[in-house]
Amino acid sequence: MSRIAKNPIKISKEVECSFRDGIFSAKGKLGQMQTNVNSNYNININDNEIKVVPNSENIKDPNWGTTRAIIANIINGVTNGFTKTLELNGTGYRASVSGSKLKLELGYSHDINFDIPKDVKIECPKQNLIKITSINKEKLGAAAAKIRSYRKPEPFKGKGIKYIDEYIFRKEGKKK
Repeated sequence: MSRIAKNPIKISKEVECSFRDGIFSAKGKLGQMQTNVNSNYNININDNEIKVVPNSENIKDPNWGTTRAIIANIINGVTNGFTKTLELNGTGYRASVSGSKLKLELGYSHDINFDIPKDVKIECPKQNLIKITSINKEKLGAAAAKIRSYRKPEPFKGKGIKYIDEYIFRKEGKKK
């Protein structure tokens, strides 16, 4: 039995939640999101908490905890939102936002233009910082991983795009 799935999800007064026909939707101050819920589970919405309950007594499906986590992320997203910050390390590495494109100069012979997804907001407070915010945690992580994949940090000099809280294990260079 899952311990995480048994925990109720606390909600505040400003969040409106509904569950109809297998679709859970939540509306908060930052926006509205919805997701399909597996037919093996039912969602009980009370005054200030939500519980994910399996339809049968002896269910041993690992998706119970996953379903609870997805719903918790939706509620957290519409109330607080999610943020990831990327840092560019390297000589001449720059990032800038122009319209719906993120322009990256990463030492290649050409610039990389990244199309910003519609649910994601990207801003560059400095030339070497990229701040990504969204209410959808899945799209936020996918966008951050795609931007990071253009130039992953290398272990010798640490050049590349890394998350702000990421530690790069450094290696020693060649010896004579």
